[in-house]
Amino acid sequence: MRKILVLVFALFAAHASAQPADTAKVKKPWTHNLVSGLNLTQVSYSDSWAQGGENALAYAMSLFGKSADDLSKTNWTTSYKFAFGQTKLGDQGIRKTDDKIDIESNLTFKVGTYINPYVAATLKTQFAKGFEYSLNAQGKTVAKQVSAFFDPGYLTQSAGLGYQPLPQIKTRLGAALREVITSDFNTYADNPATKSIEKTKVEGGLESVTEATWQLHSNLLFTGKLELFDPFKNFDIIVMRSDNTLAAKVSKYVTVNFNVQLLKEPPVRRGKIQRKQTLAVGLSYTFL
Repeated sequence: MRKILVLVFALFAAHASAQPADTAKVKKPWTHNLVSGLNLTQVSYSDSWAQGGENALAYAMSLFGKSADDLSKTNWTTSYKFAFGQTKLGDQGIRKTDDKIDIESNLTFKVGTYINPYVAATLKTQFAKGFEYSLNAQGKTVAKQVSAFFDPGYLTQSAGLGYQPLPQIKTRLGAALREVITSDFNTYADNPATKSIEKTKVEGGLESVTEATWQLHSNLLFTGKLELFDPFKNFDIIVMRSDNTLAAKVSKYVTVNFNVQLLKEPPVRRGKIQRKQTLAVGLSYTFL
C-alpha cells in the first residue's frame, strides 16, 4: 500500500520535473493561495461579580491553502487544510475543540471538455491527542483518550474520471485504495468479527468526491465537499465525509464562518452519522 502511495507522488514529481516540449514555452508559473484565521474568546469575572458565570478562554487557528500548476494538457492541484483549537472553562482542564490535517493532491489529464482522467492521493489525520469526557459514579469528570497524532491516519489513492459541468462544481469517480493506520487506538481499523486486533485496514472500493465553490454574494462564499467510499467487499457499507462552510467577509480582516461537518465511519459509533457544527467570528489574513 505504501508503495502505491509513493508511486502516486512519484508520478506527481515526475510531472513537475519533466514538462513536455510543446508546453515548455507556454508554461505558466505555479499559483498559490494561503489564508490564515484566528478566533479568540476570553471572559474573566472578579470575586465581587454577583450575577454568576465561569471564566473562559478559547482560541482556534486555521491555515487553508491551495497550489496549482495549470498547463494546456494537465492540471496539478494540491490543497491543504490545517486547524487547531482549545478551550478552558472555569476549573476544567484545557480541552481540544478543533484538530485537522487534511492534504489532497490531484493530477488531471485534459483530454476532453468536461470529462477527464485523474490520479489523486489524500492524507487525513490530526495534531494532538483526543479525549472523551464522562462523569464517574462520584460525579467527577473522567477523561478517556481515544486518538492521537496519526492514530488514526487515513490514506487514500485513487484513479478514475473527473467531470466539471459548471465552473463552481466538480466531481470525480474512480477506483481507490483506502488505508486506515492506527497504533494504540485500534477501533478505527479493527474488524470486530475477528479474534485478532487489526491495527491497519486496507480496502479497495469506489470513491466519489464532489466539490462546490459558490460565490453567493461579493462578501459571501459557500464551499462544500462530499467524499464517499464504498468498499468492494461490503457494498452496503459506505464511508461518508462532508465538510461545508459558509464564510461572510465583514471587513478586510474580519470574517464570520459557519461550518458543518458530517462523518460516517463504520465501525466507529456503530456507523452512526457524527455531526460537528462551528460558528466562528475572528481575524483572517491572506498571505498569498
